[in-house]
Amino acid sequence: MTTPRKQQISLDDTPYYHLVSRCVRRAFLCGLDNFTGQSFEHRRQWIVDRIKFLSDIFSIGICSYAIMSNHYHIVVKVDSTNCWSDKQVLYHWASLHRLPTLCNRFLKDEPLGKAELLYVKDRITLYKQRLMDISWFMRELNQFIAERANQEDHVKGHFWEARFKSQALLDERALLTCMAYVDLNPIRAAMAKTLESSDYTSIQERILNKDSKLVSFGKDEKAIQYTLSDYLDLVDMTGRVIREDKSGYIPEKLPSILERLNLPPDSWLDEFKQFKSSDYTAIGTVDQIKRFCISVGKHWALGMKLTPNPG
Repeated sequence: MTTPRKQQISLDDTPYYHLVSRCVRRAFLCGLDNFTGQSFEHRRQWIVDRIKFLSDIFSIGICSYAIMSNHYHIVVKVDSTNCWSDKQVLYHWASLHRLPTLCNRFLKDEPLGKAELLYVKDRITLYKQRLMDISWFMRELNQFIAERANQEDHVKGHFWEARFKSQALLDERALLTCMAYVDLNPIRAAMAKTLESSDYTSIQERILNKDSKLVSFGKDEKAIQYTLSDYLDLVDMTGRVIREDKSGYIPEKLPSILERLNLPPDSWLDEFKQFKSSDYTAIGTVDQIKRFCISVGKHWALGMKLTPNPG
């Protein structure tokens, strides 16, 4: 039995979520299909382009992503649309869907009656909610890719599993663990040997593209509150440690971000190795998971427990 989406997402508890979508049956998302010999590599760029397009429209930022052969990962940050003007909301929604006639008249500053204006205001309220709604974001992403892929394959029917999977990331530790997990997907799958050669990932984009529109690292209130160099060190160190010939080995010199988060090296690596893309509804400390359950109206949630910071 699936869990209602409202019991998986609570923006009062966290704006950060890990999202995963997988193809149905043998549908191939990207890469080389060894069964048919056909390459679908070009579809990776479709997804990256669509993610960035939708991020510009929705009030949803992208923290990390990785496009794999039959699934993709995104870590998103949901921001409020309260600062948007009524016309901004309509222009954003019009980038995706045709507006009602009255909304177009409102944008043109044409006179509207009281009842007509109330209708427009109701539409604006609805669009505001949708433009910060993860389910709507994923709908616009997956439907677009499914239609394009089915057209290319000359088939009809479902391309994706019925529902995307969502994990709430309840604190900075959960966020960084998940982002590193996502960014290292190609490394673990032996698709790449270095971070800079991990194509169609956010870690490669952060390294190679100084003008990236991903959620930034820094001191700005909307940024992830750590430096990019620390995050790169963290991911690189984690990627080096998780190898068969160096299982459990921790380098003596640790990235400074571990010290700032009071993350003992052994604890960080244990948490990273336990991290799974679909098993947990929420990730955080025991107390955070309990509060999240109260917010979403659940008596319990399948969660990944992280040890609270000392002190």
